[in-house]
Amino acid sequence: MNTTESSMPITPGRPGVMRRMYDWCLKWADTPYGVPMLFLISFAESSFFPIPPDVLLLALCFALPNKSFRYATWCTLASVLGGMLGYYIGHSLWAHLHGTFIPLVFSQASFDKVKQLYLDNAFNVIVAKGFTPIPFKLITITAGVANVPFGEFFWASVVCRSIRFYLLGALIYKYGIAIRPFVEKYLTWLMMAFLILLIGGIIVIKYLR
Repeated sequence: MNTTESSMPITPGRPGVMRRMYDWCLKWADTPYGVPMLFLISFAESSFFPIPPDVLLLALCFALPNKSFRYATWCTLASVLGGMLGYYIGHSLWAHLHGTFIPLVFSQASFDKVKQLYLDNAFNVIVAKGFTPIPFKLITITAGVANVPFGEFFWASVVCRSIRFYLLGALIYKYGIAIRPFVEKYLTWLMMAFLILLIGGIIVIKYLR
């Protein structure tokens, strides 16, 4: 597989450090260490790493579509575990680390906006934001700072991360390399459409009750 090709429309146009990190993630797809690196990148992205794990997940799935669900499982597990680290950073270490994360990892405005959203319905916010291009680390750290109950945070993370990664895995498992142009071009819109359907389903269930 040609790892110089972009597997996601998220960062390939960015020059400098971000582009080099993006290419560094992709290069692991053609090595025996692809799965361990997928786990490591997915874990790190939930707390501090800037590149989303979808980059390497898609590359691995397109290379071996029959293993797509296996890759999605590792990606989900690592992302949830990394999210727990992000939560701990926000809950217990934020007083010491906030100057490192802001503005190097995310902006103060983004942090304040997400933190404010937790006042309404933390579970729904985490699930919804987990589908968007918003870095998951922003969600996990602010949840800790905002003292979102850990159980609520944990299960919301499991829901949004598993659905996101298994959705990608399922598409590639079923359609293989043929769906690559569609996924690369419309990944963000695909996730947003699924999010709308998910929220709509939750609303309908509550209404029927």
